[in-house]
Amino acid sequence: MRNNIIAAVVISFIIVGAMWGIGNLLNPPPQDNANRGNGILLVAENNAFNETNPDISIKVNDPKEITILNKDFVRHDFIVNQTGITGINTSILFSDQHFKAYLVAQQPGVYEYFCDLHPTMRGKIVATA
Repeated sequence: MRNNIIAAVVISFIIVGAMWGIGNLLNPPPQDNANRGNGILLVAENNAFNETNPDISIKVNDPKEITILNKDFVRHDFIVNQTGITGINTSILFSDQHFKAYLVAQQPGVYEYFCDLHPTMRGKIVATA
């Protein structure tokens, strides 16, 4: 009887490990490197984007890829909703979820990005010609 229990536990560990490995192969986690070539990575954590809610610089009519990654234990979103720049609304991002989009400004200006759920999570997008 004892050997049957040990065998069942070992088989359970093997099955769970195989499922975890297959899941990671099919859905690899996003990389956390801040510099992705031409892209921008904003990590939502501790009620801030990249710890300081940094200004983002872009050029008018030059699409810039942006990835928003929630590494917090609470929900966040990311919103840009002003005239002159392509709007973004990620909806709710749960822990370890990410969202990719492109920032495209049609005219120079300063635009605000924010998390609708946390008033302190605000930053600026500065678009220049």
